[in-house]
Amino acid sequence: MITPKWLNTKHQPIAIRNILEYLTGVLLKPETFNKSYDVGGPDILSYKKMLLQLAEVRGLKRFIFTVPVMTPRLSSYWLYFVTSTSYMLAINLVNSMKIEVVAKNNELENMLGIKPISYKEAVQLAFQKIEQNNVVSSWKDSLVSSYVDNSLLEHINVPTNGCYFDIREKQITTNIDGVFDNIWSIGGERGWYYGDWLWHLRGFLDKLFGGVGLRRGRTNKNEIHTGDTLDFWRVLAADKENKRLLLYAEMKLPGEAWLEFKIFEKNGKNFLQQTATFRPKGLLGRLYWYSVLPFHYFVFDGMAENVINFKMNL
Repeated sequence: MITPKWLNTKHQPIAIRNILEYLTGVLLKPETFNKSYDVGGPDILSYKKMLLQLAEVRGLKRFIFTVPVMTPRLSSYWLYFVTSTSYMLAINLVNSMKIEVVAKNNELENMLGIKPISYKEAVQLAFQKIEQNNVVSSWKDSLVSSYVDNSLLEHINVPTNGCYFDIREKQITTNIDGVFDNIWSIGGERGWYYGDWLWHLRGFLDKLFGGVGLRRGRTNKNEIHTGDTLDFWRVLAADKENKRLLLYAEMKLPGEAWLEFKIFEKNGKNFLQQTATFRPKGLLGRLYWYSVLPFHYFVFDGMAENVINFKMNL
C-alpha cells in the first residue's frame, strides 16, 4: 500500500465496550459531575501500525509505504472508492488524520476500576461478533453517513401518480417460510438472486457519480430491521407479521425508487409480489427508466423467480 505521510500520526484507539463502561460508570457518581475526561486504550499507535495489526489479526501480510505527495483530496477519493463511506465523510476522516489525538492522564480509569483492552484484542473481539452475526448496528446505518436527504419518512408510502412500475407476481409452489427467509436475506453476501454482475456494475457506476455503491452490505446476514442499510437501499419497512419488505433507493438517480416484496394469499394459494417503483424527475428521469427497461425485464423476473426457488447449500 502506498499511503500519505499522515498515516504516521499517533492517536489512542479505544474499544467501544470500554467507552460504554466509562459512560455507565460515571452515571450518578457526584465526583465526576461537571468534569471532562480523556479516555483512551492502553496503546498509543500510528494509523499505519493500526492497519498492520488489523492485517495481522486477519492473517494477512501487508507492507505500507508512506509518501509526502498524496493530497488530501486524492486520499479522500481513494478512501471513498475502496470503503463504504460517503465522500463527505471521507474528506473529514482524512483531514482529521493529520491531528494527533492522545488522551491526557486522569484518575477516571482507577476511580471506576476499568481495565482497557488492547487495540489488537478489540479487533479480534469485533471480528468474533461479525462472524457470529452479533453486530447490533453499524455506523453505515446512520443517515448522515450515507445520504443527504434525511426526510425518509416521506417515502414510506409508495406513490402511484407519475410513477413507472415493474410488478412481478408469482405463485409460491415451494415452502413459504423458505421464500420469506430468502426475502429477509437479500443483498449483502447473498446477493440479489439474479444478474449479480449487473447489480455490481450499477453499484460501481453509483460510486463514480458520488453515490454509496454496494459496499455497505448489510449488518446481519439473516435479520433485517427498519432503518437498516442494505447495499445502496434503505429499509423503510421490515414487517414480519405481514411478510413485507420495503426498500428505498439511496443510489444516485434522476428520480426516486422503491423496491417492495410481499407474500400474500389469493384463492387459497400463496403468491410473491415484487414491485419496483420509479418516480422520475424531469425528462432525464424518463429517459433513464426507458434506457434500463430491457435489463429490468430479465433482472426483475429472474430475481422474483429465484427468491421463490433459491435454496441455501448447507
